Amino acid sequence: MVKNSPVIGPQALPALAEFIRQNAPSRVFVLADTNTARDCYPHLQPHLPAHELLTIEAGEEYKTLATCTQVWEWLTRQQADRHALLVCLGGGVVTDLGGFCAATYKRGLACAVLPTTLLAQVDAGVGGKTGIDFQGFKNHIGVFQEPAGVFIEPAFLATLPPAELRSGYAEIIKHALIADAAAFTQLRSLDVAAVADWTPIIAHSVALKEKIVAQDPHESGPRKLLNFGHTVGHALESYLLTQPGREVRHGEAVAVGLICESWLSVQRGLLSAGELAEVEAVVRAAFEKITFITLETEAIAAYAVQDKKNRGEVINCTLLHGLGHGVFDQPISLAEVAASLQYYHTEL
Repeated sequence: MVKNSPVIGPQALPALAEFIRQNAPSRVFVLADTNTARDCYPHLQPHLPAHELLTIEAGEEYKTLATCTQVWEWLTRQQADRHALLVCLGGGVVTDLGGFCAATYKRGLACAVLPTTLLAQVDAGVGGKTGIDFQGFKNHIGVFQEPAGVFIEPAFLATLPPAELRSGYAEIIKHALIADAAAFTQLRSLDVAAVADWTPIIAHSVALKEKIVAQDPHESGPRKLLNFGHTVGHALESYLLTQPGREVRHGEAVAVGLICESWLSVQRGLLSAGELAEVEAVVRAAFEKITFITLETEAIAAYAVQDKKNRGEVINCTLLHGLGHGVFDQPISLAEVAASLQYYHTEL
């Protein structure tokens, strides 16, 4: 199938219908979770030809091989061939997991992504990363596989609770910090709860990410910039997933990572204390503090050993060299990760 640039706005669902008409897949399958099947699928259904729907459980805890097996078994029972199309309707769990299932089923099935959360619309649903969590580590198993099409309907955001919108906002902050200082300046006055139309913000954030991905599709160089906030963020998210009742959203953990890795940038002389204060102010305006105790910082930091950017025993991190400029492959130690978490814990 011919890959198209992301379609963003109210024309997204009609564009998907036209995409299907032009590419004429042998069959159409839709993957949703319990939330998007209820809230978003009724808006999608009129734009689709005859199709089959599979609904999986919602939540990061279901981003596993067991759920992949459920999807593969469903496709096999339906006798899906390699000319079929899998439409992934959901947030980061559905787009990551669905894209991975499509890329591996019979060595490759075309996939169309309809991200329904802000996080998925600006990050997870764009760029061709797919994957699942494994043994407690985020996105530990996966492949790079660009979807055949990405269709972003901002109206789906009306179905989200405020905390879910904030989670996606963390990735918007990240994109601005690594690639667009002027955009970060504009975020200082943005009230997440008061945004009436996310379309221009989504379009700008997607453009920043696509420009980076185009230079380095398989993350051997500049694409690593997109991991800013994620070395510490993924470690925290993974650790809290092992603590029943303390689980946090991906963007909430990334927001902590943005502050911690900005602080590490100050320690390396790459960022000024004043610039760190600006990062903290923007993050604090949108996110409540995540609490943990001092004794947990080393246990959280230990999860960074399995970070995908690492080389051998070296933990490679993306840091900031001034606002709007990221630098990748910055080696850091477990002690530095723990120290950054201690800073977050005590100073904010």
